[in-house]
Parts: sequence; C-alpha cells; structure tokens
Amino acid sequence: MEKRLIIAIDGYSSCGKSTFARSIANELNYIFIDTGAMYRAVTLYCMRRNFIGKYGLNTAGVLSELKNIHIDFIYNPDINEYETFLNSENVEKEIRGIEVTDQVSRLSQIPQVRSLMVELQRKIGAHKGIVMDGRDIGTVVFPDADIKIFMTASIDIRAKRRHDELKGRDIIIDFEEIKRSLIARDIADENRDISPLRRADDAMVLDNSRMTVEEQMSWVKQIIERKRSGS
Repeated sequence: MEKRLIIAIDGYSSCGKSTFARSIANELNYIFIDTGAMYRAVTLYCMRRNFIGKYGLNTAGVLSELKNIHIDFIYNPDINEYETFLNSENVEKEIRGIEVTDQVSRLSQIPQVRSLMVELQRKIGAHKGIVMDGRDIGTVVFPDADIKIFMTASIDIRAKRRHDELKGRDIIIDFEEIKRSLIARDIADENRDISPLRRADDAMVLDNSRMTVEEQMSWVKQIIERKRSGS
C-alpha cells in the first residue's frame, strides 16, 4: 500500500493554489481542502450581520457568533469538485466576490477565528491522504507535513488570473482595482501578527508565472515519487 501523505501548499492570493491543489488531490484520489474558502465563509457570515465592512470590524460581534458557524465541503459530482457550504447553504460563488476578498484578511487576523479554523483543518487531516492549501498550512497547521510547497507568481499574472476567474463567474470588475486589492491583501497577509504568510524553511518554491497546470503537475509528481521512495 502506498504511503498516504499530507501535502501543504501555501502562497500568495491568485497564484492558482486551489487549482493546483485540486489537481493533485484528483490525481492521488486524496481529499482537497481549500482553507481560504473556510475563512471566506466566516467572512461572508460576518458581513451579512454587519460585523465587518467599510465602517470597521466588530470583533465582539464576531466572537459571539463563532459557535453558530458551521462549514462543510460537499462533493458535487456534476462538476467533479467539492463546494463550500455555510450552515447548509452553498456559498461557493458568493465567497469568491471582491467584497469578501477585500475583508477576509481583516477577519482572519482575529486569533479566535484562526484557532477555530486550525482546529477544524487538523481534524480533517488527521488520517492523512489530503492536499490542503492556504497561507499557513506548512508553518502552523501542519508543520510536519510530508510535502510543503510555497507558490508565487508576478502581480500582473496574478491579477489577470483573478480577472479571468471573476469574468468566468459573470463578475465584471476593473483590472487595476483587482491588482490594488491583491497588493493590499499581500501586505496584510505578510504583516499580520497571527500566522503571517511566509515560506516554511523546508518548503519548495514554485513560481508558476509562466507554467501551465500540466507543467506544474509534472513537477510535483516527481517530488511525490521521491518522497514515497524515500529518496
């Protein structure tokens, strides 16, 4: 029987982490967990209750509602993907909008929110055989992960990918606004007090600015094979 692994993928927003991680999970028949979707779902919940928005952040309100937030990933055979459910509601499309994107870093800086998400993520990965992507998977959630990858790409490439993604969802937004949003997100992620975005010392860097998904998969397959063979 092949050794089942925990594969941690961290990196900047709109680097294609989720697409890459999902492809690996499909290839290995592993469970794919999009941790960013978990934080986005919590952000959406809090936005709906006006705990977070352009007027500020009501931390007390957020903390009072954490026990009422339940997040699940349910497989949709029609699209061959897992979708994010917030309290039994499919919110996959809504959590990808720019409004949630602009607020999620602020929400994720609350220590109690991060503690809850890390607890859930560790429970999901307890039996291995998972691919998990986020910003602190290899540094905080699974510091002993079997394989750690840190993804990056140029800001213009990332903005274009995000623009194309939103356009595909019939969400029209200015390219420069997306670019500004990504830069602001990078700064917030790198400088937050709790679990800042950084590369784990033993993580392999993947700059996929000019790589196709197929090329990335060829790269990671070699890494997985070496890990399984013990070389």
